[in-house]
Amino acid sequence: MSASTAAQAQQKFAYVNSQALMASAPGRTEAEAAYEKEMGPLRDKMNKLQDSLQALQEGWAKEEPTLQGAAKEARLKVLTEKQQAWQTQAQKLQEQAQTRQQELMAPIMDGIRKALDDVRAEGGYAFIFDVAVEMPYIVSADKNLDITDRVVAKLRLSAPKMAAPATAKPSTGPATAPAGISTKKPPTA
Repeated sequence: MSASTAAQAQQKFAYVNSQALMASAPGRTEAEAAYEKEMGPLRDKMNKLQDSLQALQEGWAKEEPTLQGAAKEARLKVLTEKQQAWQTQAQKLQEQAQTRQQELMAPIMDGIRKALDDVRAEGGYAFIFDVAVEMPYIVSADKNLDITDRVVAKLRLSAPKMAAPATAKPSTGPATAPAGISTKKPPTA
């Protein structure tokens, strides 16, 4: 038996359910709550934009049969410009929401990766597979190879070390004070 064959024979494998890991990850609930809270105003803005666009479309549907020539073209041009502006704004808001979600989830994903790396190293596993992905390529596995609970336990142990999700900074308006300058708190009695 060659050294390479012997090393391959000794490799250990395990698997986890990443959905279970994410569901149990410390800080996930708080991050999701922060995301939902921050996205409320964005959703309101999107709903107002959509309502405005829908009102324009309904107005166009009523007016279109009575309009002719230049007036019809001008009205259609306004409607088209509003639709394009709405689509641009909707895309920006969607990108903003996605970026914020990634920011909030990044510490949690980092914690999961670290816990997986730690458990893999401690257990001497060559590979850890994820059975929750759409195409896991594992059709049958020994339940003893499922280390999801071990990784969750490692995650929970590292929870105090993970940073709490940062709240969003206001996206508009100037800063209240220039960087590097702080205001003194009044002395307490």
